[in-house]
Amino acid sequence: MTLITDRPGPGAARPYRFPPVVRRAVGGGQVVAAHLPGQNLAVALLLLDAGAGRELTGKEGLGGVLAKAMEEGTAQRDATAYALAIEALGTELVTGLDWDSFQISVQVPVDRLTAAVQLLAEAVRTPRLDPSDVRRVRDDEANALRMDWANPGPRADAALRADLFGADTRWGRPMYGDPDSVAALDVEDITVFHSEWFLRPGTLVVAGDLDRIDLDALAAAAFAGTGGGRAQLGGPVEVPLRAGRRIILVDRPGSVQSTLRLGHPSPHRAHPDHVPMTLAGTVLGGAFTSRLNHLIREVRGYTYGIRGEFASSRRFGRFAVSSGVQTAVTTPALVEAVGEIARTQAEGVTEEELAVARSWRAGQLSVELQSPRAIASALTTLVVHDLPDDYHARLREELLNADVDQVSAAAAEHLHTEALTLVVEGDAAVIREDLESAALGDLILLP
Repeated sequence: MTLITDRPGPGAARPYRFPPVVRRAVGGGQVVAAHLPGQNLAVALLLLDAGAGRELTGKEGLGGVLAKAMEEGTAQRDATAYALAIEALGTELVTGLDWDSFQISVQVPVDRLTAAVQLLAEAVRTPRLDPSDVRRVRDDEANALRMDWANPGPRADAALRADLFGADTRWGRPMYGDPDSVAALDVEDITVFHSEWFLRPGTLVVAGDLDRIDLDALAAAAFAGTGGGRAQLGGPVEVPLRAGRRIILVDRPGSVQSTLRLGHPSPHRAHPDHVPMTLAGTVLGGAFTSRLNHLIREVRGYTYGIRGEFASSRRFGRFAVSSGVQTAVTTPALVEAVGEIARTQAEGVTEEELAVARSWRAGQLSVELQSPRAIASALTTLVVHDLPDDYHARLREELLNADVDQVSAAAAEHLHTEALTLVVEGDAAVIREDLESAALGDLILLP
């Protein structure tokens, strides 16, 4: 017997509504919450202005080591007792670090939220930080980085960042540090960083059924024993564009592939062109259907995938392209990628391409912002980048309403083909001559 049926068609798009946002100042800190009626799970996230950008140059990796050291017990309980307490609530501490913030969160049933926040605050405010534990965690982190840096990619990423922002600045160094910077950290570095940035109140982000949550009680638990107020945020970092392209060749003898990283500085997150920039980046390299992926993967067959997009933090941003190609096609892939970026900068986007990008970005937003944890993450965006409470409610419409002229203008304004740094991590003995002959820019060889 053969069953034959018609493929179901797409349903009508339902309107997207971001939940109402509640803000209040309590106990020296700030609470930002979203009301999710009837939701039995709740998320509480403590947002601290202790991102990687707060680390001193030469002390990169402090935040990552401190995050791991918090799992080694508190002033009140050893590691085993603390683990049992947190597991008894059916949750775990989830940490996150970016350039702008340090985040630590719990997700539990609503009736356990206050107890979970008390344990979260205990780990953040009063970690044990026993010297032997800190050294062990530091060594583990350094070893993990050594293994990671043995793979293609991290060295190329570091070379691109250093060239764009300067190796003598914190944002010109890897976000999590490198094996040497982490290995060089001592116990005092960790304890001083904690005392400077982790005893400030910060912001408590809550996503859940607020009819069943006592926000004042949560804030009292999260902000107890804190002080120092909010730190100065600092304005956007002015990063000049390079006058002319350059190639940085990171030698990886014997490699059968070349790792490509192309990029230049771009505006910070709160820039008014953020939406058209995002869509321009999507058309160029931010989706599987993008120009770069179609050309380099589908037409030329040089790679399994290539991606390019604008990424931004509170103070700076960058446009970056990443891919891996076979050694033999390193130079042709690089030439094609640069050419496609130049075409997008000069010609803009088409209505057909933009329609796909708009639909995908807007649809992705609606799908992603469903769970309490996703809503909490969206609230952190409001706080970190000082965006209005209705930002996410308006974002979908802004994506859908962006037109070809706006997005093409953003591509022309914020893509800078002649200012690209082209990093290639591969076998210099095999690819150097071809790279030089392509005349894409002056070549610098790194061992």
